[in-house]
Amino acid sequence: MNIIYGKMGKYKFYDLVEIVRKLRGEKGCPWDKKQTHKSLIKYLKEETEELIKEIEKDNIGGIKDELGDVLLQVVFHTQIEKEKENFDIDDVIDNICRKMIRRHPHVFGNLKVKSEEEIEKNWENIKKGEKSRGGPSSTDN
Repeated sequence: MNIIYGKMGKYKFYDLVEIVRKLRGEKGCPWDKKQTHKSLIKYLKEETEELIKEIEKDNIGGIKDELGDVLLQVVFHTQIEKEKENFDIDDVIDNICRKMIRRHPHVFGNLKVKSEEEIEKNWENIKKGEKSRGGPSSTDN
């Protein structure tokens, strides 16, 4: 994939993935290439806090901007693991999709619920079951 600076039209999700890959690649940015999960913690916290502030202010433009910064963190951390051949962004997306489907049987299955309280209780029960089985979601929220 060739990323074009000043592209006409909107960049898409996989353009961001490619930008981060290039930043960490052989001819990439020295700062980006040396980052680790631990060195990026402060930025993940900072970007999350900035997003929260924009949400609290109901600032739609700020929310859009800060969501992009948080998404960058997700893609960046994922790229670190892709380089180690542990997982890639498609694995991260597959994992969260499966979790959301599994934890919403009242939407994607046949479970009937009468209230939001039942939904929350069911969510917690499913989560506890996942953790007790030590499955792939044992550390998920």
